[in-house]
Amino acid sequence: MSARLQRPAPPCRTVSASSFAETFDIARRNLENQLHEEENDSELDEPISPDLNATANPTPILSSSSTLTPDCLSTPPTEVATPRNPSEEEVADNFAFAFDIDGVLVRGGNPIPEAIEAMKMLNGENEYGIRVPYIFLTNGGGKTEAERCGDLSKQLELEVSPGQFICGHTPMRELVDKYRGAVLVIGGEGEKCRHVAEGYGFKDVITPGDIIKANSHVAPFRKLTEAEHANSRDLLLRGDLSDIVIEAVFVFADSRDWASDLQIILDVAMSKGGRLETRSETFDEGPPIYFSHSDIVWSAAHEHVRLGMGALRRIVETVFSDVTGGKELITHAFGKPQVGTFEFATRLLQKWRATQHGLVDSSPPDTVYFVGDTPESDVRGTNAMDAKSDNEWYSILVKTGVYEEGTEPAYKPRATVNTVLDAVRHGIDREMSRRSARQAKMGFHQDNQNTIMEKLAGIEINEPTSPVC
Repeated sequence: MSARLQRPAPPCRTVSASSFAETFDIARRNLENQLHEEENDSELDEPISPDLNATANPTPILSSSSTLTPDCLSTPPTEVATPRNPSEEEVADNFAFAFDIDGVLVRGGNPIPEAIEAMKMLNGENEYGIRVPYIFLTNGGGKTEAERCGDLSKQLELEVSPGQFICGHTPMRELVDKYRGAVLVIGGEGEKCRHVAEGYGFKDVITPGDIIKANSHVAPFRKLTEAEHANSRDLLLRGDLSDIVIEAVFVFADSRDWASDLQIILDVAMSKGGRLETRSETFDEGPPIYFSHSDIVWSAAHEHVRLGMGALRRIVETVFSDVTGGKELITHAFGKPQVGTFEFATRLLQKWRATQHGLVDSSPPDTVYFVGDTPESDVRGTNAMDAKSDNEWYSILVKTGVYEEGTEPAYKPRATVNTVLDAVRHGIDREMSRRSARQAKMGFHQDNQNTIMEKLAGIEINEPTSPVC
């Protein structure tokens, strides 16, 4: 039996410091520069359909929420980080982790206890003394990526950078150039989603509160609070509501008032080309509708799962069909389980490897362990990515969120464990076992080679004598 690779773990720390934040930020900037160059080389003229099963059109590029400025655009195409001294620490090069957040690391705004220990383990506090890179892929949203990273940093007691973070509405930024007019943004607390959309670069962001302020009869059972009325913009200053044309609807985060949001989304979907206060005769003239994800349920503080954005999406499509006499409404969703999200994560990890080693480019890690709590999005998306990817995507399902122990998951994970700490331990142990096997195999071949050389050295070679003339 081969010896187990071990190195004494460093002393435990109260706060888990991460050396990955800086290198992932550099990697993210390099990836965004590359993606924008690719986008400029190949502009898409047709509307996109980012759903998992809609393969005719690719998912738009994902990028971080920072707005491009002239200074950003003048940055060299590829930033290279100073390589670390290998003798100082060992950083895993051939594998990485990716995490869902709600139900895996956090529940009801509070960290799951094992999550903090899992992060410490990834940052080197393990029996092998190895540090393992990690990123976060969440369908949640409603805040800027920087704000979400700030929250997660406090919850997990370590630094999380926007370079490591991908959320459900991140890809919506890439539609800014496509929709330069008015867009309707749904969901979130107060004005936060409007601010996120404007931060992405959308120029004319309208919310349901704006529409209700202009015409309270739109949602007869919804009365704006004083704060909501004050923060909502006065659309009537532009003239009639019918003068406003909505080019696209974006559901950035979970609705805080399903009834009024549903009514307004349906009104726009049944309008003449997105023009407010109008009604199409054919019900096929409405603007496209995008949801940042399609999770039916999610894990909150309650003991049972709560309805999520995917439920609202289903309701919108079903009610539209009911009120239009059977017409079909096709909406679009980003986030998990859409493969595009995982493809972006692969490219980000590939850029991270290049940054870590001071290279211009590199290949992605051989294995990415994705840890999630929802079979329908986390496991399904990971398995779909693994089926089409050159590198391995390994799905791990935890029992701290949506998945209920004793039930058969709709999509089967490679491993099912109790907590995220067990998931991290499982992945690291698996990789160290594989490394031991590789080293043992190399040692076997080396021993064989040495044996052959020794035998060759012991063979006496007689030179032929010249014949006597």
